[in-house]
Amino acid sequence: MRVGVPKEIKVHEYRVGLVPASVRELVHHGHQVEIEKSAGEGVGFDDAAYISAGAEILETAAEVFDRADMIVKVKEPQPKEIPMLREGQILFTYLHLAAEPEQTEGLVKSGCIAIAYETVTDARDGLPLLAPMSEVAGRMSIQVGAHCLEKERGGKGILLGGVPGVPVGRVVILGGGVVGTNAARMAMGLEASVTVIDKSLPRLYELDMQFGPTLNTIFATMESIETYVTSADLVIGAVLIPGAAAPKLVTREMITAMARGSAVVDVAIDQGGCFETSRPTTHADPSYVVDGVVHYCVTNMPGAVARTSARALNNATLPFVLSLADQGYAVALKVDPHLLAGLNIHRGRVTCQAVAEDLNYDFVLPEEAIGS
Repeated sequence: MRVGVPKEIKVHEYRVGLVPASVRELVHHGHQVEIEKSAGEGVGFDDAAYISAGAEILETAAEVFDRADMIVKVKEPQPKEIPMLREGQILFTYLHLAAEPEQTEGLVKSGCIAIAYETVTDARDGLPLLAPMSEVAGRMSIQVGAHCLEKERGGKGILLGGVPGVPVGRVVILGGGVVGTNAARMAMGLEASVTVIDKSLPRLYELDMQFGPTLNTIFATMESIETYVTSADLVIGAVLIPGAAAPKLVTREMITAMARGSAVVDVAIDQGGCFETSRPTTHADPSYVVDGVVHYCVTNMPGAVARTSARALNNATLPFVLSLADQGYAVALKVDPHLLAGLNIHRGRVTCQAVAEDLNYDFVLPEEAIGS
């Protein structure tokens, strides 16, 4: 199979779909890999490293899309990339379609086979291709949140960990999954006061057993969310419904009730965000202020630490890339129900139920779509 990797063109996105080590594995399996010129430079891999691994370097993204049977990316295809996709071509990347009606329409019209990293599952009902970037984003959320609390960014001017004789910052994390757990770990490491709010009692129990009395765990109700959010210095939005739009847990009224100079970091912004006041931002202009509250809503947070992120992502995606290339997509999806869960669009039909419901498309079972 011809596997193509274009250079990411989303604003301040430096990650790359395949690192040289992954290319070497694909070539060892007998596949051809074509990389757009300079695609890996943002993470420290020059063209020579890819050539040494066995890849061919192409001058333009158009050449990569034209020649490849499968496109492997990091972020969703941008508006200028979607027209380059063709019928029957495999696209393997993050998509987050529930929050992207225009992208969804473009992919449906293209006739491609779009497989989303974020809906691939595993035997424990986890999301193995989302997890590494969720780990990065969760840990980063505290870094960027601490920065947003600085006066120069419009924040209160507080240090999360405080100093002797001065209160520590209050951090509230909405969601106790991978993002929330990693955010809690970092915030507690800075010696902030940390509360995790989640609707799953078993998950709250696990967090309590993992972190002990230094972490405050609260069951999610409208009242508890309002109480803790409005009194927080920093709120991290870490909720996820796989494939679907994120629920709006924090209302505009709650934001207005927060103290001036507080900050919110919406890690769920890829799926539409969990704050009513959230809107997507980029690393070029990452934050804005609503009612005196600093909002950080960058849609590709892990892109800021691109070298770490690219390596972590490739560790997770490579087995699936090899499966698709070795067996062809139809066989690979039929024999692996977890990879099948990643199929979002198949030749013009929406095969992810959450996306179909959120964007008003007819839903087709992925098994039926492949079989037809």
